[in-house]
Amino acid sequence: MADRTVLVTGGTGGLGGAVTAAFLRDGWRVVVPGRESGPPTPEPSGPVPVVADLLTPEGAARAVTTATAEPAAPLRAVVNLVGGYASGGLVHETPVEEFERMLRINLRPTYLVTQAALPHLVAAGGGAVVCVSARAAVAPFPGAAGYATAKAAVQAFANAIAVEYRPHGVRCNTVLPSVIDTPANRAAQPEADHRRWVPPAEIAAVIRFLAGAESAPTSGASVPVYGRA
Repeated sequence: MADRTVLVTGGTGGLGGAVTAAFLRDGWRVVVPGRESGPPTPEPSGPVPVVADLLTPEGAARAVTTATAEPAAPLRAVVNLVGGYASGGLVHETPVEEFERMLRINLRPTYLVTQAALPHLVAAGGGAVVCVSARAAVAPFPGAAGYATAKAAVQAFANAIAVEYRPHGVRCNTVLPSVIDTPANRAAQPEADHRRWVPPAEIAAVIRFLAGAESAPTSGASVPVYGRA
């Protein structure tokens, strides 16, 4: 039986599937929230599904309650993958509602889930939080001011967690992908050189490392996972 639990938000997406698989291979109990119910009876060797709207405090609390339901496998890591991307015009062409939407879908779930999980990580004697920002946070490009701002906010939030919870043994690190080689991204950019994009499994390996005891000395890091993009 697993002796530790990880909560993976966005665990059913293109990157999330690879992250979930990486933790399952290493024997973790993996809890994956979603807005819709999963299989009626989850596979014994698969992730534990939970229906939860992570944009609400109630949904985040529900996800964490499921993640902490097994005393023999305490919650030791949270991986915040939930987010979204939208391109648009320049800043003067972008409605404030669209700008705020990027903040809402990228920052709010990360904040709410982490906030709900932190007391449990502290009570378990420590643990790790891994957040997903983006290269756009440090190298913006035209037409994505809202996305770049939101991902920079995720990075800043993760750094704040690293400082505030260091005395409690909770680490927090961030990964910054470039373009991830997923079917959705290939469909959106069919003419791009996909060989330069970073495969989800390679990012998942970095996230798994940052969540485990192997990276115990590391907190407050922003790790680029650009591939050759």
